[in-house]
Amino acid sequence: MKNFLLILAFGFTTISFAQDANAPQADVLFAVIDRVPIYLGCTGTDNEVLKKCMSENISAFINQHFNMKKMEALNLPPKIYRTAVQFKIDKYGNVVDVQASADRPEIEAEAERVVSNLPKMIPGEHRGKRVGVLYSLPIIFKIEPPKRTRKN
Repeated sequence: MKNFLLILAFGFTTISFAQDANAPQADVLFAVIDRVPIYLGCTGTDNEVLKKCMSENISAFINQHFNMKKMEALNLPPKIYRTAVQFKIDKYGNVVDVQASADRPEIEAEAERVVSNLPKMIPGEHRGKRVGVLYSLPIIFKIEPPKRTRKN
């Protein structure tokens, strides 16, 4: 049997952009949002504290719910696997528009399944209005080679 290690890194894109003050509010990147969405259980008013809390909670959720048994069933060769997941928390706090990119469609499907099941959150705000917030989330896991047992 193979040994598995699931590593989750939470990241976000740091692209800046200009918006017309009269234009309807478009989706905003996590890196530039005035007030980030709030993962239930996170408290405080400081955006950086809320970002950190959210990142930790999303990481814990994905580590708990990512089905490594499905990965084991694929008989993947030992190495580090990376999946890039993009999603949005809409202006109602729902996780929507989940898309993943990976070497194997089965890995993409599992990443999309787990991220789609994140709980509803308190939506983010930008310029005083609720907006959708865009995220980029790398999920990284390592499949270890089988451990050798010594025979005496």
